[in-house]
Amino acid sequence: MDRSEAEAIYDAGREVVVEVLLAMDRRIQQLEARVEKLERQLAKNSRNSSLPPSSDPPGKRQSPRGKDRSGRSQGAQPGHEGRGRDLLPACAVDEVIEHWPKRCRCGHVFSVDERQPAGEPARHQVEELPALTVRVIEHRSQRVRCPGCGGAARGQLPPEVTGSAFGPGLQAAIATLSVRNRVSRRDVVELAEEHFAARISTGTVDAILARAGEALAEPHEDLLQRVRGARALHVDETGWRTAGKRRALWGAFTRRHAVFAIAPDRHEDRAKDLLADTRAIVTSDRWWAYAHLPLARRQICWAHLKRDFTAHAEGLGAEKEFGEAGLELCERAFWAWKVFAHTRDRRQLKLTVRSLQREFKPIIRRYAAKRARNKYCRGMARNLLKAWPALWTFAKHPDVEPTNNHAERALRAAVIYRKLSFGSQSEGGERRIERLLSTHTTCRLQQRSLFAYLADALSAHARGDPVPLLA
Repeated sequence: MDRSEAEAIYDAGREVVVEVLLAMDRRIQQLEARVEKLERQLAKNSRNSSLPPSSDPPGKRQSPRGKDRSGRSQGAQPGHEGRGRDLLPACAVDEVIEHWPKRCRCGHVFSVDERQPAGEPARHQVEELPALTVRVIEHRSQRVRCPGCGGAARGQLPPEVTGSAFGPGLQAAIATLSVRNRVSRRDVVELAEEHFAARISTGTVDAILARAGEALAEPHEDLLQRVRGARALHVDETGWRTAGKRRALWGAFTRRHAVFAIAPDRHEDRAKDLLADTRAIVTSDRWWAYAHLPLARRQICWAHLKRDFTAHAEGLGAEKEFGEAGLELCERAFWAWKVFAHTRDRRQLKLTVRSLQREFKPIIRRYAAKRARNKYCRGMARNLLKAWPALWTFAKHPDVEPTNNHAERALRAAVIYRKLSFGSQSEGGERRIERLLSTHTTCRLQQRSLFAYLADALSAHARGDPVPLLA
């Protein structure tokens, strides 16, 4: 082998080695990126993402249980006077039982004639449930023979009686236990039998809920129109399951009304179906399904922004700087809103907001630049710049708040219901739970009795009368 052949073999081998090293380097970079992505996912919790607090492991709690921010233990502190249960007036007492002393400390035994009050008695009240049982009412259709023609005529039952073997009060109680208190079908059956002596089955519970859903059709449609006609509303969405398949539960809320709708997904078309032609200012998170709304009629939730900034602040380099700047912006924005809530000085709120805009918009723009160091924060920075006017709508309009906490609180009961019941089983079940959840949440917002409203609604529906609306 001459020198030229050896050099050729050497060059070929070197090229192979270089290609192998480059391939290994690319693979290492891919694996490092994958590890980094997995680490970021594992670091997510309720403080830096939209995950609920219930998903946090024990080690992720913000503060240890039993202590508040001051370091004191929960409950009354030493020296606290304490507060007992207030006594009801005598007119509200159903039964009075007198207790007389039997003997004096000196040993004298009191006779019945000596039981004369020597001052005001010490009062102690005990609240107890009476024996609960359903009242069984038998309706008899009597037959009477006509003296004219000799035929027999039978009395007709009223329509509110023929529709069900259960009265509106019992049906309303079962619906309330199922929806508001989230008691399972079997537990409702056991509770009704044990506490009310009512003979029902799981199928009966389903039938009652179906009847309640039918009765609430018109009130639910009225709620939808009221929400769409409001000046400001809060909108949010969460996951749902129907027969094990993924669905989405949408909710729109005002201060007095709530409406839920189950849809196939969380896409923009579903938001359009829910909101229709509303002219309201919509408070929501930065989910892309709301991007069709004009920025002048949007308010982006600052609580969501704070969690997103917290996630970035836990990163490194430029991402950490971006997150820390965002957290400072959130803190100052929340403080401005807190001052406004105390003073109601909207002019001062607008001045503070303008100052924050002038100070922080250049900072956000800097992290939106296409640079390698901005890799992990560039997307959020650009999204904020694109939706910048929608961050500050709360400063201009009296009915708008900077957060979407109202919607998240309203959705919480529905989320718990979904987790306990595994969602719905049919399209009819979806319509039923939409109406029941809307009614439940609206009654809670209006501080009215869900049980009393359902009893009235079921009574009216059984008679064929118009069902009362949740105005």
